[in-house]
Amino acid sequence: MATYKLFPTKDSTIYSKSPIKNTGVDSILEANVDTDQKVSRFLIQFSQDEINSLIDTRIGSGSFMSVNLKSNIADIENLNVDTTLEVYPISGSWDMGTGRFNDNPETKNGCSWIFRGYSGSDEWVTSGFESYSTGSYLSGDEGGGNWYTGSALGLDVTQSQVYNYTSNKDLKVNVTNVIKTWYSQSKGLTNDGFNNDGFIIKQDSGSEGGGLYKNAQLKFYSIDTNTIYPPELEFKWKDSTFDTGSSTINIINNSELVASLDNNFGEFRRDSIHRFKINCRPQFPPRVYQTSSVYLNQHYLPEASSYALKDLNTNEYVIDFDDTYTKISADSTSSYFDLYMKGLEPERYYQLLLKVPLDNQILILDDNYYFKIINE
Repeated sequence: MATYKLFPTKDSTIYSKSPIKNTGVDSILEANVDTDQKVSRFLIQFSQDEINSLIDTRIGSGSFMSVNLKSNIADIENLNVDTTLEVYPISGSWDMGTGRFNDNPETKNGCSWIFRGYSGSDEWVTSGFESYSTGSYLSGDEGGGNWYTGSALGLDVTQSQVYNYTSNKDLKVNVTNVIKTWYSQSKGLTNDGFNNDGFIIKQDSGSEGGGLYKNAQLKFYSIDTNTIYPPELEFKWKDSTFDTGSSTINIINNSELVASLDNNFGEFRRDSIHRFKINCRPQFPPRVYQTSSVYLNQHYLPEASSYALKDLNTNEYVIDFDDTYTKISADSTSSYFDLYMKGLEPERYYQLLLKVPLDNQILILDDNYYFKIINE
């Protein structure tokens, strides 16, 4: 299994209340509906070159993958019983600009509610939309971006997430079909796709269009945040193999076990890939006649074992256990898994955890499996 994270090349919020204001380097992204029915939406774009490189060199264009767009909540107010955020691929290019929300006078050198780029440049389309694309606005507030709602490739490219008082407030939607469409178009595999111009995130039309109790405020961290929570594209694909060849090593069958990561170097560069080898043995091995210590006898973890990764400071799962995407592999010498350090924040400590199903139990092993990401 592998998990790999990409970060945006640009993002910005656009506001119907300030139709020519640019906020390209603000630390917050907003998808709001104000009490006076003024609306904000935000835009995010990722590098197509990075997407293509990852698919071509690591995943494989024909391999099974899953891609999530994730954005961490910064603040939320006036949440309705059900508030829905919609995520669409953008139709048409746009410029980020260098504005902030509180700039006085307003910065106008990038996208806004009316314009794709600097104030006075190309406007967002409000009629005569190209195939499979549209826009949405209230009368008198023309603009607000353009986006695709369909694809000639037959892929569903629209996603949404419903928020209520008990739901997770971070945005996490599956955008695999959008990534496939962008990839096919950029590689010349089809002429019926569309280009990567990023995503637009907005509240549903019912909330934006007015009505009682329709003034939910959802704010997320941007790429310019000073926190560890910028938006990201999270790629997951299955690369685990349980191929022991002609090995005579046994699979552990006793829940009283010891497992160590002997090649955990403690520090890793942010752009590195490391294969963690798992040394496993029974805690109380049976006595056998042999000239070497029984404590040196290697064992495999069960094939259904998996791993997870936590941020030690926040105790949050950076990579959660997954029966498909975090399965542990095995070769002729030991159990192992590959970890991509890309996307982990530098100068922070992380903890690995192993999940092992044995004896009708689920064992979680976390015996000092710590390491740090460094900038060097």
